[in-house]
Amino acid sequence: MKKFFLFLFLPCILIYSRTKLVALPDREISYIRFDAPFTAFVEEERIITLQKGVNQVDFSWKGVNIDQDSITLTFLTNKNKLKLLNLSYPPEGNSLIWEIFSPEGGEEKIRISYLLSNIDCLYTYKIVVDKNEESINFSVFLIIRNFSGEDFEKGVILPEFGRTIETSTKNEETKQILIYQKDGIKFEKVFVFDSSKMIWDPETSKENVGIPVYIEIKNKKENGLGESPLIPGKTRIFQTDKTDSSIFLGEDNLKYVQVGENARLYFGDSRDIVVKKKKMKETRINVRRNNSGGIVLYDTDEIMRIEIENFRDKNAKLEILEYIPNEWDMEESTHKYEKIDANNIKFVIELKPKSKEIVEFHYHRRNLK
Repeated sequence: MKKFFLFLFLPCILIYSRTKLVALPDREISYIRFDAPFTAFVEEERIITLQKGVNQVDFSWKGVNIDQDSITLTFLTNKNKLKLLNLSYPPEGNSLIWEIFSPEGGEEKIRISYLLSNIDCLYTYKIVVDKNEESINFSVFLIIRNFSGEDFEKGVILPEFGRTIETSTKNEETKQILIYQKDGIKFEKVFVFDSSKMIWDPETSKENVGIPVYIEIKNKKENGLGESPLIPGKTRIFQTDKTDSSIFLGEDNLKYVQVGENARLYFGDSRDIVVKKKKMKETRINVRRNNSGGIVLYDTDEIMRIEIENFRDKNAKLEILEYIPNEWDMEESTHKYEKIDANNIKFVIELKPKSKEIVEFHYHRRNLK
């Protein structure tokens, strides 16, 4: 615990020196904000008793990781009467002295604020998917790690997400607190086939090939969230089975999600959907030659075919990501697609239960060498 002392001096003495050392009561309350990694912004309130005239108040923090350049003093009572005359740092270090003038004397409330290092917080998330895959239970935990050298018996934690917390936190203590929980939040299960990374024909592989699966959550009020941004943190995903037991599906790291944006979390691969891709055609067209007959430029005429089979008893949303290098233009496609950038497109296929789907697209690549 930091020691907070008050030194009293007689007005008739022209050169002040320390006289009586008086221990003051503990802080009334502390407000702790985590605005930077491994650092907290602390505002603590105390009641001090001042004598009429000039008072010297000693503030020390031996063994506590305070940034002394960040320490500030604010008067919460009699702001227009009390005056901070001087601030000095004694040679022994880890302390400072405020010279405060009080025209009348008496009890006053002050606020001391500073940056405190080696104390931080982490966010972790727990998602439980219901057995019908219709909604999730969404829980947010705050983990406070205090190795600052300071104990806070009466602390108010002001997290970036979730409710304000009143709790104690002792030095060398790690504490986990549930700060937010909500049931019935809507989500979407998304299967993603990225043809630039995945095997085109899983039957040719000696290993079992699955399709990556993601949980997509919209940070919006209509989905049950949307109150504030979601802070980055490790997320563990479970599912309730038919016996109401929880099955661990996997974990991912949630990135920062602003209000209105979507969060996508990977939790494993699925073999319930099989995707096979094949290049049906690739021929050179519009060949341009130089005077010697050598090929200078040419275009290609290419056709891709993707066969999809859904073995699930439920609908499934499949995203197919395609990379087309160089300049190109689409001749025709069986399905609509979104152009992500100059060389990447995305198909979104809504699969019915126990169904098959074929996606075929025909394009030309231009000015190849």
